[in-house]
Order: sequence, then structure tokens, then C-alpha cells
Amino acid sequence: MSSERAIVSVRRLHVRFGAKVAVNDLSFEVFRGETFGFLGSNGSGKTSTIRALLGICQPSEGAALVNGRVFTPADGSRLGYLPEERGLYKNEPVLEVMVYFGRLKGLSRVGARRRASEFLERVGLGAQAATRIGKLSGGQQQKIQLGVTIINNPELLILDEPTKGFDPVNRGLLMEIIAEQKRQGSTIVMVTHQMEEVEELCSRAIMLKEGRTATYGTIAEIKQRYQKNRDIDVRFGGFLPPSDLYSAAASGLNRATITMAPNSTAPQVLAELMAAGVAINSFTPLTISLNEVFLQVYGVPTDAPGAR
Repeated sequence: MSSERAIVSVRRLHVRFGAKVAVNDLSFEVFRGETFGFLGSNGSGKTSTIRALLGICQPSEGAALVNGRVFTPADGSRLGYLPEERGLYKNEPVLEVMVYFGRLKGLSRVGARRRASEFLERVGLGAQAATRIGKLSGGQQQKIQLGVTIINNPELLILDEPTKGFDPVNRGLLMEIIAEQKRQGSTIVMVTHQMEEVEELCSRAIMLKEGRTATYGTIAEIKQRYQKNRDIDVRFGGFLPPSDLYSAAASGLNRATITMAPNSTAPQVLAELMAAGVAINSFTPLTISLNEVFLQVYGVPTDAPGAR
């Protein structure tokens, strides 16, 4: 893909606050129509990068561009931004708040009311349209915040920890809505610690560490860079013979994990097993998870105190 297809272009970006360097020579692109994972531990520079991209703070050097130019408030009708720190007018009725934000994003009053009503029905809050937001549960308020974010069917959708505070049922609903937005043409940037969400939804990702790129590329490329072991899950009938090509550890009846020797290949191992008369039911190379990559890069669990 070329930069001509990029909706977000970050080029040699530096962001400094006095002596503190928040972002240090960062470059990446988000391509039009993709879902992109934006990852990093606490203090890695994610928030500063997003703020520079949206014009909330100014780059010290380099550029952060949307559609090839510096973002301005006039571009807000094409953007949906869900910040981690949510904020709604809690003393106002749900529908009126959504209509108000829809109007700010360029919709007519009729159009904003229609889209708000459709969203409320979609997420099971149609009966709460006239309820003051402060009377809703935390999860319900999360849904309203999401509705405000996507009411204008944004071209670019930036979601910071979108499933934070959701139970598994509502998390599933949110993931469906995100997938719907992508089908409708939105480009989505997901800032999240839920690595399974990135693996499920994102085609590419970047991980930041101390304001720099730790790793960047497709999900498969990132995993391959950090794949240390060379294990294969094998389900079979018979017995696994000893071999110089591999070592095997039983992981159940007629199932084992094979670790290949440094100079062997999966086809060689499979050929030797079949030549030995082993009935192979499945032969699956094991790949590292994105969560394991995160741990290798940052050295802390994703749910450790201070990990963000």
C-alpha cells in the first residue's frame, strides 16, 4: 500500500513538554478502510500522538496529518473520537444530548434525531430516550458515549479503550457496532489493552515504547518477529518415535506438542512421522499470541497496575 491510500500519516513526529520527550521520531500510516491497532504501555506516547493528530497539542517536530493535512475543527464532521476519559451532560435527557452532538458534527436536527433514535433502539435504550444521562448505569452511559462518537458515520473513528467498563454481552454488541462501522467505510484506530480485540478486528498495528516504535506491521508480521519457539500441536494415532528432528511432550491422549530442532522444518517432521507409520489427525504449527508479544515488548502484564 502507498501513502496515497493513507488517511493518517505520522512523519518523524516529536512531542515534547518542557524537558520531557513524550513522542520521539515516530512514523506510521493508517490506510483508508482498515482497522488499526494503536498499542503501548502507560507513558509510551499514545495519548500525546493522538492529541497531536487532532490538533489538541502541537508537534515539536515532524507532522501528524489527517487526509494529508493538519487537522482543524472544521474537519470534525468527518471524525469520531471516543476518549478514554468519557464526558457527557449528565443532567440532560439522553436523546437531546445525542442530537446536540449530532448538530455539532454537521447533521440537521431531523437527521441527528433520526440517527440518535436508531442507535438507541440498536443498543436497547430506546425506552430511556427521555431519561437524564446521570440516571443511567455506567454501562448504559458508555453506550451513549459511543453513540455520540459514531452519530455522524465518521470517515475516521478513533476509539480509546472502547470496551472499558462493558460486561461480556455489551462488549460483544460493541464489537458488532465497530464491525458495522468498518463495513460502512470508516477507518478505525483502536487504542486498547485487549489484545484479543486487536487480533479479532485489526489488520495492522503499531506498539509504542518510550515514544518510539517498538514494532509495526501486519498482525502476522508482528507475531513472526517475536516467535521464539518452533512448536507444533499434533493429534495422532499410534506412537511418536524418537527423532533428531524434534522433541515431543505429551499434552493429552494421542496428542503432543512437538518442538522442532533448530535446523529442522515442519515438512521434514511431518514426512518422518508419516514414514514411521504415525496416523496424523492434525498437524498445527503454534503461533505466538499478540498478548505474548506485548509481554515480550513491555515486560509487564497488560493488566498490571499502571499499564496503559
